[in-house]
Amino acid sequence: MGVNEKLTAQDQFEAEAVFVGHGIVAPEYQWNDFKDVDVRGKVVVLFTNEPASDDPKFFGGRALTYYGRWTYKYEEATRKGATGAIIIHTTPTAGYGWEVVRNSWSREQPYVKLAPGQPALSFAGWVSKDAGEKLLGLGGHHVDELLKAADSRDFRPIPLGVRIRCNLPTKVRDIQTRNVAGMVEGSDPKLKSEVVIYSAHWDHLGIGTPVNGDAIYNGAVDNGTGCGILIELAHAWAAQAKKPRRSALFLAVTAEEGGLRGSEYYAAHPEIAAGKTALAINYDALFPLGRTRDVVVNGAERTTAWPVVQSISKQLGLTINPDPRPEQGAYYRSDHFSFAHAGIPAFSVEEGDDFIGKPTGFGTKAFDEYNEKHYHQPSDEFQESWDFTGLAEMARFGFLIGTEVANQNGLPTWRTGDEFLTAREQSGVK
Repeated sequence: MGVNEKLTAQDQFEAEAVFVGHGIVAPEYQWNDFKDVDVRGKVVVLFTNEPASDDPKFFGGRALTYYGRWTYKYEEATRKGATGAIIIHTTPTAGYGWEVVRNSWSREQPYVKLAPGQPALSFAGWVSKDAGEKLLGLGGHHVDELLKAADSRDFRPIPLGVRIRCNLPTKVRDIQTRNVAGMVEGSDPKLKSEVVIYSAHWDHLGIGTPVNGDAIYNGAVDNGTGCGILIELAHAWAAQAKKPRRSALFLAVTAEEGGLRGSEYYAAHPEIAAGKTALAINYDALFPLGRTRDVVVNGAERTTAWPVVQSISKQLGLTINPDPRPEQGAYYRSDHFSFAHAGIPAFSVEEGDDFIGKPTGFGTKAFDEYNEKHYHQPSDEFQESWDFTGLAEMARFGFLIGTEVANQNGLPTWRTGDEFLTAREQSGVK
C-alpha cells in the first residue's frame, strides 16, 4: 500500500462487558485479577495503575511497575483473548488529567504492522470517569466502589450485565516514519563493534484539538529539550581527539507518543545487537529552568553501571535523588524501557527538584504546573525566559557516564534478581 493510500474498514462486534479490576496477572505477587474467568470474546473494563500499597516488596510500593501501565493492560487483555478493553480514567490512577488522554489518543495512532495471525484487540480505548460512572451504573456499580474492590487480593471479575455493541468505521493508512541514527566509531579495533546508545524521541503530537484557539502541539519541553541534548552530545563525542574505545550510537526515535513504537522497533531490529550494547542513556522532557543540585537516574541503581553513575555525580557535585514521583511510573513511560525490555541496561537522565537560586518547593511546583497546564498541550512551547544551563549540566553528566562505560573492559548488566536480567543473559551477556 502506498504511503498516502487509505483503507477503509469497519469493525463490528457485540460482546459482554466484564470488570476485571486492574487487569493484572502477576504470579510473583500472587495476584490474578482474572482468576479462572474466561474473558475470550468479551470486553474487559478496568482501571490503569495497580493495587495500592506502601510495601516496597509488593508491586514496588509507591513506585509504579509495568503492571500499572496502560500498555500492559492492553497486552494482557490480548493474551486473555478479549475482544476489547476499556480503561476508566481517573487522575490519581493515570497520574495525569483527562485532557492528556484526550489530546494524546483521540487522534490517528501509529502501530507497527502485526505479523500474519498475530492476535489484537478489536477495540482498545479510554473513557472519562463520568462516562465510566454511566457504564458501571448500568450494572449497579460505581467507580469508587470498584476502585476499592480492585485493591483486594480476593477480587474476582464482575460481569456487568451489559453488552457493548461496537460499530467502528476506521481508516487505515501506511505511513513511513523513521528512527534517525548517527554513529561515532570507537578507537579500539575489537571493542568498536560494541556501542553506548544515547537516545531522545523526536516526535510529538503535531496538529490537534485546539486549546484556546491554538492547534499546534509544539512539544518544546517534550521533547525538544531531549533532542537538543542528543545533538550536542553527538557533536561533543565526535569532537574528541581520541575517541572512547567503544562506539557511540546517537538515536532519535520516532512514535514515542504513540506508545514507544520507534524505540520498540529499534530494540526488535537493532543496528547493533543488544548483546553488544553496553548502555542506553535516554533524555526526555527536561525543564529549562536553570541548574539543579540533584539528578534523578531512576533505574540506574538496578544495573552494574551504578558505581560509574555515582562516581560521575560526585565528580560534578550532583546529589542523586530517588524518583520524587514514583507513582507516575516514569521508568515505563519513556524510550529507555524498550531497551531495558531487550536486556540492555538503560535509564533516563533527569534534573532533580532542587533548583539553584530558587526557593524551596520550586521544582515540585514547576512540575505540577507543567503536568496540569502544558503536558501534551499546545502551550508546551518555547519561552524566551528559559535557562538552559541545567540541560547542559545533564548532558555533561550523561556524556561522562557514557564515556567511562565505553572505555571499560566488560559490558554492564542488570543486578541479580532484576526483571530484565534474563533478557540480558539471553543476549549473551553474563
